Amino acid sequence: MFQIFVFFRNVFSADWTGVNDHERVQRQLSVSSDSKLLDDDIREETRVIMRPKKPPRPKSEVFLNKQDPHPRRKRFSAFGGDSPFGKSDAYIKLEQLGEGSYATVYKGYSNLTQQVVALKEIRLQEEEGAPFTAIREASLLKELKHSNIVTLHDIVHTRETLTFVFEYVNTDLSQYMDRHPGGLDHRNVRLFLFQLLRGLSYCHKRRVLHRDVKPQNLLISGLGELKLADFGLARAKSVPSHTYSNEVVTLWYRPPDVLLGSTEYSTSLDMWGVGCIFVEMITGMATFPGIRDTYDQLDKIFKLLGTPTEETWPGVTHLSGYKPKLLGFYRARKLGHSFPRLYDIVEGEAMASAFLQLNPEGRIGAEDALSHPYFAPLPRKLFELPDEASIFTVEGVYLYPEPNRQYK
Repeated sequence: MFQIFVFFRNVFSADWTGVNDHERVQRQLSVSSDSKLLDDDIREETRVIMRPKKPPRPKSEVFLNKQDPHPRRKRFSAFGGDSPFGKSDAYIKLEQLGEGSYATVYKGYSNLTQQVVALKEIRLQEEEGAPFTAIREASLLKELKHSNIVTLHDIVHTRETLTFVFEYVNTDLSQYMDRHPGGLDHRNVRLFLFQLLRGLSYCHKRRVLHRDVKPQNLLISGLGELKLADFGLARAKSVPSHTYSNEVVTLWYRPPDVLLGSTEYSTSLDMWGVGCIFVEMITGMATFPGIRDTYDQLDKIFKLLGTPTEETWPGVTHLSGYKPKLLGFYRARKLGHSFPRLYDIVEGEAMASAFLQLNPEGRIGAEDALSHPYFAPLPRKLFELPDEASIFTVEGVYLYPEPNRQYK
């Protein structure tokens, strides 16, 4: 436990960036239920990080005895001196918001800043210690400071739990679309997509792959701010390139190259999910809703985009999952034929097609996508914002009322 405790003391400093009155919006953290998709190297690393059965209690947790010259102080803070951060009594746990395989998320209240927060409580196993995904998420979020990425405020470590204190966002994109069935207002879709690309471009420039882009992991505030959350599956892609597990990303948003067994993916992995979400926001329906297994998911994709061959995607037949007997043969057709509403939006079909390329080499990147003609109607000031500035600080940028329509 001592090693893990010291790790988080180093990873998360005592610096606290307060939230001003302008930013006091309701906040919530979504829980990913896809932890079982963890790759083999995560499981291996998890086995390595073990808590000793009888660890020496670190000084930051030692209760002072009667001879202590300052008897009123119950213990030192992990963040140094008498800092109130890192202490469980700094937060009040309210109602439960969600539960995953290794964490539960609660709505909470910070006694330090008098604001609502989200408490992601990770259960610690006596012999296993903290899940490596939690350590990875903390270390990545410590470095990622952007208005379209959820903010990690604090970490509280006890013998039984490890709690991440996040900004609270009141809903996610999945819930938002459920409340507005049949597709969202196309102007709101443009704002949501722009923010998603801003956040991903920031990550990708720092060589961080999210690896689980889906509506449940995109938080939406009352103002319409979109924030990337749940970095438990994220990876910092090093140089030279490593190979990665193909057991990442929820099935509906998993790209065909990964479905076919590729482990040499890059930022294109996240961009396929962006394309699926873009079409889903417009139509109100999942773009490729596989219901059985990997090959059912591939069948849904190939029916719309065509079955790839060596001519259309060099090297595809060498992927481990490319088995002609299990793959139907379909001819490619335009996305607009399957989703006519894309033609109702200027550059809508072109934008969707740029994301949903079977060959990962042909997929548009996040930074290039921000320059696509689809975003021409947006104010130019949006393209000049500092990383930590919300798009809603620009005059004339706001969410429009959603249409009251049903699925078509």
